[in-house]
Amino acid sequence: MTPFGQRMRELREQHGLALKDMAAALHISSAYLSALEHGRKGTPSPMLVRQICGYFGIIWDEAEEMERLAQMSDPRVVVDTSGLHPKATLAANRLAQRIGQMDEAALDRLLALIGPA
Repeated sequence: MTPFGQRMRELREQHGLALKDMAAALHISSAYLSALEHGRKGTPSPMLVRQICGYFGIIWDEAEEMERLAQMSDPRVVVDTSGLHPKATLAANRLAQRIGQMDEAALDRLLALIGPA
């Protein structure tokens, strides 16, 4: 699940909405919405993010946060280390190899170490 997918699911559950009902209201397939929630689809388009915000009545700061979450939710990340120090390539490759084994506490420590986006 991606950060955007998690937030979208939280909103849907808070409003007591079934995935199929939300998908119908947004004129998208429930399969696509489910894949978006579960991180099996890439970053949603800015237009879809705005539709979702409108659907939930999200404005201002919360809408900006949804847009930020969407931008940070591509499940297939590419890290280009060309031209950087060799340790940058080593770090990126080690992270790619081990991220699936990290628990939530380790991920929190990593996020604290690299700081905000």
